[in-house]
Amino acid sequence: MFEPRLKRFVEELFREALSAVDPERLVREAIELRDNAVLIRGIPHRIERESRLVVLALGKAAVPMARGTLSVLGGRVHRCVVVPKSDGEDYAELERCHVVPGSHPLPDAQSLRAGHALLDAVRGLNQHDLVLVLLSGGGSALAEVPRAPLDLDDVVLTTERLLKAGADIWLLNAVRRRLSDLKGGGLARAAAPARIINLIVSDVLGSPLPVIASGPTVEPETTTEDIARTLRQLDVWFDLPETVRAILEEPEKSSLRLGNVLQSVVLADAAVLARAAVEACRARGLPAVLCGTRYTGEASQFGRFWATLARSVREERLPWAPPVALVAAGELTVTVRGDGRGGRNTEMALAAALAVTGARDITIASLASDGDDGTSGAAGAVVDTGTVDALRVLGLDARDALHRNDSATALAAVGALVVTGLTGTNVNDLYLAIVDEAR
Repeated sequence: MFEPRLKRFVEELFREALSAVDPERLVREAIELRDNAVLIRGIPHRIERESRLVVLALGKAAVPMARGTLSVLGGRVHRCVVVPKSDGEDYAELERCHVVPGSHPLPDAQSLRAGHALLDAVRGLNQHDLVLVLLSGGGSALAEVPRAPLDLDDVVLTTERLLKAGADIWLLNAVRRRLSDLKGGGLARAAAPARIINLIVSDVLGSPLPVIASGPTVEPETTTEDIARTLRQLDVWFDLPETVRAILEEPEKSSLRLGNVLQSVVLADAAVLARAAVEACRARGLPAVLCGTRYTGEASQFGRFWATLARSVREERLPWAPPVALVAAGELTVTVRGDGRGGRNTEMALAAALAVTGARDITIASLASDGDDGTSGAAGAVVDTGTVDALRVLGLDARDALHRNDSATALAAVGALVVTGLTGTNVNDLYLAIVDEAR
């Protein structure tokens, strides 16, 4: 009864855009096996008869990436470890792999087991061996080996405090790298002198390699910002364990070159997803404009901005005339103040719904490519100019829900949630604003 008018249309666009960032296909297309070499995007890496080929997959796309790799390399793989999110996924096709699911967004004992399994898999390798590392978003939590003298509880508490404070992925992973023996090139150092190739599905805007999954097999970057000062500004510094604060106050060592990392290839990212959404709109006869692929900031603030832009198109025909779809991508954050159910995408959508109330013919969507938006149980939501009125009919206050971080509960009541289940990929979030011609 209350479902937004263009919700089914948006869901169709989303499915098509996701097909462009399918990890299994992308990996399969990137790898070629010859008698004496593995080719990655046409670049050969020599393997001898005695060379051991090791496959390590870490992240929310670990299973399809491993599946694609094994379909090409087959029985040539000597050892395979896969670390996906613990979600009950079927691993039957990975019977040759050691599958060690981890926890997300907070690491737990499973994540600790996964981290040690990755390190164990590369011990004792030599310069003739080749390690193919398949990285995707979520890897920072899924596998962990805390740096001494820290324990897992220290890492969990730190991660939890930063997430609730709305820390962005750059800050979050800069901290994680400092607290881990696995991250910041730690896995690559453990694998030396074996050669390493990275195939990456990026969930970080701009795809900076040291930030994706906290860079376990790429050269770490030296953080120039004063992390301690930044955490004080977020008002979380004194919530962190004393041992964590001591490590974060240490001068960071200059980055050491990882001579055993031969090639790193980003197969897909948010920009690929957004461009695919633009093409999906145009294929359906709807003009579309790509408005950027690196949006960050508070979800509710961005929702108001995105709605204001859509209203300008609707009411002033600027900077584009309707009908048109505005398309963008990014990664927003939420500063948690309430105890409701939701995520950054449902929060953005509800804020946008409030901002388009009173306008006409505007539909807005905010969708997580992995299908997993916070605690919402959904990928995100689709709202339109009638969403807030529909909530009011049910006796629900949109502003109150937003204030309590209960956006998913409210949007579920009016059929606005987009539930996909886990998609098997993870390249961050897609934003749409569809502005119709006046009816």
